[in-house]
Amino acid sequence: MIQDKIWLSSPHMGENEFKYVKEAFDTNWIAPLGPHVDGFEQDIANYLGGDVHVAALSSGTAALHLALIILGVQAGDEVICQSMTFSASANPIAYQGATPVFVDSEDRTWNMSPEFLEEAIKDRISKGRKPKAIIVVHLYGMPAEMDRIMAIADQYEIPVVEDAAEALGSSYKGKPLGTFGAMSILSFNGNKIITTSGGGALVSANEDWIKKSRFLATQARDAAPHYQHTHIGYNYRMSNICAGIGRGQMEVLPRRVEKRRANYEFYKAALADYKQIQFADEPNSDFYSNRWLSTILVDEEGNGISREDIRLALEKQNIESRPLWKPMHLQPVFADSPFYGDGTSERLFEKGLCLPSGSNLTNEDLNRVVTEIEAYVKVKQVV
Repeated sequence: MIQDKIWLSSPHMGENEFKYVKEAFDTNWIAPLGPHVDGFEQDIANYLGGDVHVAALSSGTAALHLALIILGVQAGDEVICQSMTFSASANPIAYQGATPVFVDSEDRTWNMSPEFLEEAIKDRISKGRKPKAIIVVHLYGMPAEMDRIMAIADQYEIPVVEDAAEALGSSYKGKPLGTFGAMSILSFNGNKIITTSGGGALVSANEDWIKKSRFLATQARDAAPHYQHTHIGYNYRMSNICAGIGRGQMEVLPRRVEKRRANYEFYKAALADYKQIQFADEPNSDFYSNRWLSTILVDEEGNGISREDIRLALEKQNIESRPLWKPMHLQPVFADSPFYGDGTSERLFEKGLCLPSGSNLTNEDLNRVVTEIEAYVKVKQVV
């Protein structure tokens, strides 16, 4: 008998999402914008510390695209981007006709290597190609080495855009991720730690930039009684209904972080005896991850067990898992883009696996995942 599907990271509704959505229906605020959009933006700003401004948008990709536009990235420019990430971190660079310059990861956080970041900047400057921006990603909720990265960015006067799509609820040295860069982006896609079905946000301490992003996101309509446009605009604003879902989700965000972190600790304890399975611990107390996804590295040497073996074994039991992000510099679409690194992200991709991590997983679900991994590893050890 086929057992119920265990998903990698499925949506998890709280108690009040429907209340906010019903309010939107009852007041006929069905069209884009409305009071829930304003409220959701304020909820996010309050959560991040209150000294930032927020534009609620249709996706995290839209937020990153607007960030690059506001920073003046144009055709022919170059933008440094972390290589180990989802393609949405790099695609907006191409939208602008610019070239991504990919930087490898470091072992502690799997995020952008400060050493290779500086090497890339120096080399691009020597070629007369000073980068217009740096996109750093907090992979799977783990904070990047933000002190070092920001120091390098400041030294060379290059603005940082934080891709915190996976990192709402994470912090570095007690400061929420999404508040370090000139701008940052969040994602509320259906698989994220909280969701608005689909959606994202642009965050900045610069209120003028956020006002400009809202203007551009609503088709850049000028203040006139008729439709007049002096800028190219985009249909990137979040709807009032989606924002209503987000308001309910913000109320349960701390509980979602707590449960995802508990999932990670469960896996780590349950699989502690299997030396071929390694976990990505927080380097020290400065790093606090929301553990959006629990990830492992599978060491194939000497035992013949690969992350793909485990993934397929779980798939046979109707359990979804996923390899780590394939680095962008290995993607065919970016094959001609510059890359600076030593292969760290490639090694992580070859060995890494994301385990089911949703905040709605039951103890039975978690035990089932561990049981199937143990069963496969034990069989391979006997063979």
